[in-house]
Amino acid sequence: MRYLVTGAAGFIGSHLTEALGADGHEVVAVDSFTDYYDPAQKEENAAAFEVSRLDLAEDELALDGFDGVFHLAGQPGVRSSFADFNVYVRRNIVATQKVFESAARAGVRVVFASSSSVYGDAERYPTAEDARPQPISPYGITKLACEHLAHAYALDAILLRYFTVYGPRQRPDMAFARVVDALARGDSFELYGDGLQSRSFTYVADAVAATVAAMERGAGGALYNVGGGTESTMRAAVATLEEISGRTLDLVVQGAAAGDVRRTAADTSRVERELGWRATTELGEGLHAQWEWASARVAAP
Repeated sequence: MRYLVTGAAGFIGSHLTEALGADGHEVVAVDSFTDYYDPAQKEENAAAFEVSRLDLAEDELALDGFDGVFHLAGQPGVRSSFADFNVYVRRNIVATQKVFESAARAGVRVVFASSSSVYGDAERYPTAEDARPQPISPYGITKLACEHLAHAYALDAILLRYFTVYGPRQRPDMAFARVVDALARGDSFELYGDGLQSRSFTYVADAVAATVAAMERGAGGALYNVGGGTESTMRAAVATLEEISGRTLDLVVQGAAAGDVRRTAADTSRVERELGWRATTELGEGLHAQWEWASARVAAP
């Protein structure tokens, strides 16, 4: 099969691109290498494959001849989305509208990377896909808008709501990436809130497997939660990383961050039933892999 992956130099996108190539698919990788974080890390992520530089909000995207599009590109970040909403509108809503328009014109299936942020402070836990979306951050609002765009274009699209994906190559602004970097360097770590906020942490290889399964077996118009099998508080996860690294983290407690929900917990019964997928990586195992990757990068000359 011939696939296009947007955001291919990012955290999840680079893992997905490598997995598709390893399975024998032809993959065209595109990324705009924005400066949300150091583009050099994105270059490192994509060292194993070629990436075309493309601004999806501006450049034309020709999808004739493709069997599917994995649309993972976008502007991430809950807290930073309060600072410059125009950037999120352009890189999420406008860019996605153009991708969906091209896919509709070419009749190409799309798997779209949405987010658990659309649920906000969810009405119930675990949260199923039929829960009322009520995002509490501009980022979550843009992701929900993109989901509506998929319906507006009547695409053969599968929407995936990822729950806090972690692992090697994780974005440097994300909590686990900052924890392991602080442990590796002996620096302090700013913990927002009391640390008892909990998440359905999802290992990146599991997220990639769900993404591929959605393309191969998902019904057009389907919506799936992609969440880890283990929910954990931040303090419990920090304790696990301290045990793995054999080091003690210098915690600096800050106030709760804007847009930071108290809990996420994924009801994954739909994706398990319809796609035969479930997360298989235990949190300790995944954190060990992330620590090994991050500590090796810090130790490298």
